[in-house]
Amino acid sequence: MTTARSSTEAAAPAPEAQDELLVATAAGDKAAFSGLFLHFAPRVKALLIRAGSPPEVADEIVQDVMLTVWRKAGEYDRSRASAAAWIFTIARNRRIDLLRHERRPEIDPNDPELRPADPEDAESALQRAEIGARLRDAIGTLPREQEEALAATFFNDRSYGDYAAQSGLPLGTVKSRLRLAIERLRVQLKEAH
Repeated sequence: MTTARSSTEAAAPAPEAQDELLVATAAGDKAAFSGLFLHFAPRVKALLIRAGSPPEVADEIVQDVMLTVWRKAGEYDRSRASAAAWIFTIARNRRIDLLRHERRPEIDPNDPELRPADPEDAESALQRAEIGARLRDAIGTLPREQEEALAATFFNDRSYGDYAAQSGLPLGTVKSRLRLAIERLRVQLKEAH
């Protein structure tokens, strides 16, 4: 006993037929698009749900994907991908776009962290310049190996381990040099103040 299949249960079109339906859709053939929609919409939804999208979100993405297929079918190039690959790529990209949008924090324009810094007054700028000059002078009095370690780790933003590996020194030696350099700078800057 055989039963008649409904139009939504019709046999899936072969990949070559899917390509032809997509090409016909590009020419404005609504029946071809209907065939694509009936075949791909449930499959795209299932893929999205398996990837973690809630069913209602998956439905929205499917509608967006299929609308994109209708609008951009003319951009399809069968030499680069099958119709299925092209449509599933659109679905994947839509899902990624949605996830990025959901994970993007809302920006509060009144957040004090987003305001530009107040302009520095002349006295503060002069004090900062004087401190910088004293610090540069103090660094110049350090032994060469301490100055190199300080420059590499603090001013060139390298980790102690990276500097130790590059210089061939044991990590403990690097840490000792930095500790001695910082203590020496602290004493010199305190005396200069």
